[in-house]
Amino acid sequence: MADIDIDASQLPDDVREKLAELDLELSEGDITQKGYEKKRSRLLTPYAKQQAHGAGPSAPSPSTAAQRRAQRRLTREDNRYHSEIRTEAVMQALAMHNKKVPVMPLPSKRTSLTESACFDMLDLSSSSECSCLSFGSLADVMQNSRHSHHISQPPDVTNNAKSTRQTDRVGRFNQSSVRMTATGAVTGLADDDAPRHGKVSAKIQQLLNTLKRPKRRPLKEYFVDEEDATLEMPSSDPNAPKPEGSELTPVAGEHLVIPSGLPRNLEAALQRYGSSTYKANAITVLDQNGKPTINLTYGKLLNRSHKIAYNLLNKIGQKEGIGVKQGDRVALVYPNNDPISFICAFYGCIMAGVVPVPVEVPLTKRDAGGQGVGFLLGSLSVNWALTGEVLVFKGWPKLNWFVTENLSKPPKDWQPLSRVSEDVPAYIEYTINKDGSTVGVTVTRNTMLSHCRTLTVGCNYTEGEVMVCVLDFKREVGLWHGILCSVYNGMHVVFIPYSLMKVDPASWMKMVTKYKASVAVVKSRDMHWGLLAQKDHKDINFTSLRLLLVADGANPWSLTSCDSFLSAFQSKGLRSESICPCASSSEALTVSVRRPGRTSSSATGRGILSMQGLSYGVVRVDSENSLTSLTLQDCGQVMPGAVMVVIKLDGPPILCKTDEVGELCVCAGYTGAGYWGLQGITNITFQVEPLHADGRQLGDNLYVRTGLIGFLGPGGLVFVCGSKEGLMQIGTRRHNTDDIIATVLAVEPMKFIYRGRIAVFSINVLKDERIVIIAEQRPDCSEEESFQWMSRVLQAVDSIHQVGVYCLALVPPNYLPKTPLGGIHLYETKKKFLEGSLHPANVLMCPHTCVTNLPKPRELHPGSDVTPSAVHVGNIVQGARLAWAAGRDLGLSEEDSDVSRKHQYLTEILRWRAQTTPDHILFTMLNSRVQPHLTVTCSQLHKRAERIGCLLMEKGKLNTGDHVALVYQPGIELIAAFYGCLYVGCVPVTIRPPHAQNIASTLPTVRMTVEVSKSVAILTNNIVVKLLKSKEAGAFVDPKTWPVLLDTDDLTKKKLAAIYRAPTPEMICYLDFSVSTTGMLAGVKLSHAAATALCRAQKLQCELYPSRDVVLCLDPYCGLGFALWCLSSIYSGHHSILIPPSEVETNPAVWLTAVSQYKVRDTFCSYGVMELCTKGLGTSTAALKTKGVNLSCVRACVIVAEERPRIQLTTSFTKLFASLGLSLRSVSTSFGCRVNVAIGLTGASCPEPTTAYVDLRALRNDRVTLVEKGSPNSMCVMESGKLLPGVKVVIANPETKGQCADSHLGEIWVSSPHNSTGYYSVYGEESLNQDHYDSRLETGDIATSYARTGFLGFIRRTELTQSDGERHDAIFVVGALDETIMLRGMRYHPMDIENSAQRCHRKICECAVFTWTNLLVVVVELDGNENEALDLVPLVTNSVLEEHYLIVGVVVVVDPGIVPINSRGEKQRMHLRDGFLADQLDPIYVAYNM
Repeated sequence: MADIDIDASQLPDDVREKLAELDLELSEGDITQKGYEKKRSRLLTPYAKQQAHGAGPSAPSPSTAAQRRAQRRLTREDNRYHSEIRTEAVMQALAMHNKKVPVMPLPSKRTSLTESACFDMLDLSSSSECSCLSFGSLADVMQNSRHSHHISQPPDVTNNAKSTRQTDRVGRFNQSSVRMTATGAVTGLADDDAPRHGKVSAKIQQLLNTLKRPKRRPLKEYFVDEEDATLEMPSSDPNAPKPEGSELTPVAGEHLVIPSGLPRNLEAALQRYGSSTYKANAITVLDQNGKPTINLTYGKLLNRSHKIAYNLLNKIGQKEGIGVKQGDRVALVYPNNDPISFICAFYGCIMAGVVPVPVEVPLTKRDAGGQGVGFLLGSLSVNWALTGEVLVFKGWPKLNWFVTENLSKPPKDWQPLSRVSEDVPAYIEYTINKDGSTVGVTVTRNTMLSHCRTLTVGCNYTEGEVMVCVLDFKREVGLWHGILCSVYNGMHVVFIPYSLMKVDPASWMKMVTKYKASVAVVKSRDMHWGLLAQKDHKDINFTSLRLLLVADGANPWSLTSCDSFLSAFQSKGLRSESICPCASSSEALTVSVRRPGRTSSSATGRGILSMQGLSYGVVRVDSENSLTSLTLQDCGQVMPGAVMVVIKLDGPPILCKTDEVGELCVCAGYTGAGYWGLQGITNITFQVEPLHADGRQLGDNLYVRTGLIGFLGPGGLVFVCGSKEGLMQIGTRRHNTDDIIATVLAVEPMKFIYRGRIAVFSINVLKDERIVIIAEQRPDCSEEESFQWMSRVLQAVDSIHQVGVYCLALVPPNYLPKTPLGGIHLYETKKKFLEGSLHPANVLMCPHTCVTNLPKPRELHPGSDVTPSAVHVGNIVQGARLAWAAGRDLGLSEEDSDVSRKHQYLTEILRWRAQTTPDHILFTMLNSRVQPHLTVTCSQLHKRAERIGCLLMEKGKLNTGDHVALVYQPGIELIAAFYGCLYVGCVPVTIRPPHAQNIASTLPTVRMTVEVSKSVAILTNNIVVKLLKSKEAGAFVDPKTWPVLLDTDDLTKKKLAAIYRAPTPEMICYLDFSVSTTGMLAGVKLSHAAATALCRAQKLQCELYPSRDVVLCLDPYCGLGFALWCLSSIYSGHHSILIPPSEVETNPAVWLTAVSQYKVRDTFCSYGVMELCTKGLGTSTAALKTKGVNLSCVRACVIVAEERPRIQLTTSFTKLFASLGLSLRSVSTSFGCRVNVAIGLTGASCPEPTTAYVDLRALRNDRVTLVEKGSPNSMCVMESGKLLPGVKVVIANPETKGQCADSHLGEIWVSSPHNSTGYYSVYGEESLNQDHYDSRLETGDIATSYARTGFLGFIRRTELTQSDGERHDAIFVVGALDETIMLRGMRYHPMDIENSAQRCHRKICECAVFTWTNLLVVVVELDGNENEALDLVPLVTNSVLEEHYLIVGVVVVVDPGIVPINSRGEKQRMHLRDGFLADQLDPIYVAYNM
């Protein structure tokens, strides 16, 4: 930039300001050199022409440039905590740790996420760990693994579409996640034979290796069940230091001697100086060029204040009737660079007897805390705001604005009314509580005057002194000294705006020199900045300075700034005795000030203290070279006329011992009066009555809590080591946020944190506080650098503070919520973190190392098991009812007249219906526009089935008993093919066809089912035949390996000679194959007798007759869905209206519209359909109502399921559609499983479904504890339908096989005529069949043979009465045994953990959990922007820890639609696990919790 020569002093102010900002950006690394030069030349070019012949500075020499860079680094905020001693200690601590950084698995972050971030966080070339594998390379890896099947790219799921086609969700991952076992069942990958390849597995192994050295203390052995003893309570360390001193006696300051000649109050002071020395300057403000051009004399101050007082009481709002009266609260809204308008308005209010409320003005929309101020103004009933310009802020109440410029003069004889009492509020100062709420501290007129007098004595203020003030003049030290004391003593104050300090940090020192100021009021930050502005040091002269008031002297880290500043400027006339730290609080106002000018050894003090001792609340001296020492300086003596005590931090206000750390409390005439309008917390804070250790009261004086933590040293010196606001109680020890910040900032690389911007706070998780560190990272660091730095931070904090960090998050630079003065708004940051709207760039959670109070693991002692007979006897002795329930008896009477009863086989019933009622419509198929797409009568179905039978015999050359695969889309063709097989004695197997858009993962499942079922032919239509023979399908399954493909689109019109009739009803009718949620492909055999019995039980339960219409919207491939679609109408003769679930995806209203249109009483659907309706029609109920949709006809809306009822979904559905007439009692769930596809089903005349509330903690320990609604840890469960006629159910202990008692948890066993007859086993292994299908109880009903469902549940007798007059026994399904997760000796149901995770953030649309080598993995689908992914990691970890006492090992954030879901709407967790371990999910983010 040497080519542009310009005299900077000739440039306009705004250009100079922009240049300074640009220089700052370059020095901080916010902009590249190239970008800097480009922007700078753009700014200067217009002025270069004007100054073409001017002599300007050439390009700076390297040394000058270095000096400038040093000067520009001044807005770093880490200086507040900067300490050479701490830096050394941290470096030493890290060196003492292992020489190398411990291996931590880096999180996996999707490339697109890093590319789209606002700055490049990830150097993809540096580490293959950090980038996702391409699908090509993934395929290669898998090709070389032991699974022979191909893997291809899954369909594109990266879009954030709300509705993902459900068919795309099914079996999305590699088909190798479904495998056959030796018994013919097909399973997912087991833990022991998992693939060892892939970066995910390697990272989990890495995480496990890291966790093998747990820091947490060993847990006790036995599980204790008492409610209050569930969590481990932190045990006190026997070696912890204890306070040994005597009880503290109150320490009084020197006697307050008020110098004669001081004004009687502030108005009198203003009157005195405004008339006698009216030309003397009261205020000088520096402009943006650092020139002291703006002045206000005492005469003008008096005049303007008088005008404002007059206008307040007599002019504003008088016409509208909303005037201001004495005692009303008025907001003062002035920016930080306008102290003149502020002081005039403030004293105008004081004169008028109106109560000013100075508030902070948010400078930008990003400034946080504005809403808190708005809430405060509302609670103070503020109607008017005085301002220089009218502003509107979000969250503020409606205010009337009054601009205090150019006001009319009051009449000469006007004087404000005299006040009756001095004990009325003078002003209200806002402050922020520890919980982040904004409150107002009331300061009375008496207090204000007393405070001014005390400070005048304590600081030796005299008339005419010059004070330089850098602080915010609206509150605390800036207000007390710069606005109140200065006027009370007739001083001249030079205000330095914060915006100028950013550009010229030495401006305050220049003003001290220029005005020969005797007082300067600064923070340690300003001293540090001043130190760095070295080029200005030569002109500085501090000889006149007698009082350098350090406002944040209570911050332990101000010591370094004071020492450095003194050593730098002692040669410039700065005296050590003029540096005076002070301590203050909004409630107690000034707590202490070091007296200026005192040089005796007892006037100041400092001590090297043990931080470990301080964390236990005791004062212990430490050696200077200790890693864990903290050097403290005093904050001066107790104020004149005040008394100070130190009380314990917890419990009643008992006095501390002399060597004990506690909260400082002050009794003085100048403390705040209370929180406005908050009497409760006012009593706790402002009216403390200290007690002796034995409970006696100390005296009659009331003390005020300061919120500062410290102790009293010799000679009344006050030492502060922290604040209650920054106190974190972790276990039995206390840590201060300032100390943690200092340690983190000392970790190399020092400049890693952008401008030292860091927030430290604690959150409550599992009844203990956990440390959270959030820092802004510099723009140019890679992922690897970030995690190396994070690991060093963990080590440093652990070494120096002996405490673990729970969460460490990094955000982009300049990103955290700001206060108007540029600092970090801690409460807003914490709020954003907890609500999941912070959007960090990197997160590291360390729950394994931090959480040491988990419940004791449950220990099972196999030797001491109680025998089932002992339990049985115990139940009898206690009078407990045994857990069994039965559906009504399958009597003959009600069906004697029914001719269909005479036929044993469904084929005979269909032929009989074709002869007797040929034109009766059995099925109607609807499309997405609710139009009949196809109808079929009894006769048409019979004829079509005959033709298909002919095709099988002639073209297929099949024999009786051959298995035939039916691969059709849901429709009437599938039903015809099913009966075509039965007509010729073949055994049909219904299989879902492959999905054309997702052939890679759906075709292998078809292939596997065909193989396992030993199908000799595939019966299908032309579309599927083409798909199976297509080139795309050939890439996964060789077309030549398929059995005979028979196309039913090409049929002859031949009739069958005779319909096959099985010799006995016990012969196989059909095979039912289904993939369970654990990834098992299990086929069961159903006999002709079972099929007929199932239809009969359904007919009785649901009262199905030929005149009925039933709407079905579910998949027809297995379980009860298949029976309803293909069997039930044939048996009962009712009209089934069929809607394939894919039509609901096209039009979510199709199902409910059809139900309304046909005025259907009974309808059946799946959870998938219900979810589509709930999500898709959430906002359309009014539109449906106008279209005439009315659901009041529905008596039974049954969800066909094989899991615990999803009560949240059913409740949402019924509430949503109640406006369309849907009855709350009509929605229920059915229950079936492999051994019996329909155990429970609610019919129209059954009692309404009952619910129960159970204790989640008891459930983990395999027990049912019934609790009241709303009690802690309660969970609502709904009964799973009413038992079908002929069904008998018992609850048995799955291990001992003893019968359980009522309301006891056990396995559900079922006996019924429609039980399936066994698993379809490839190798003929009968042991599994025997155990599952012919189990007998050891106690109770030992004669009956039961089938084991594999589901846990319980039976509870209710108050409802059944149709037979008996009390109703409700069956509650809790979950599948083989799905449960055993962790820490307890049994968890995935559904419960998933519900907790899903509730923790509104953007989580789906969740699934599984375990891998004892690590809990939680996969969440994010329905939002990718930059929100990292918000979910802490929230998921917290919620699972809080609700289930489980530590999440890995959190995986994926796109919507990634969690595979089967046709019944059940999550395929094992498929998901295998996809995750094989690296096929393309996750947005994978976090490995430490």
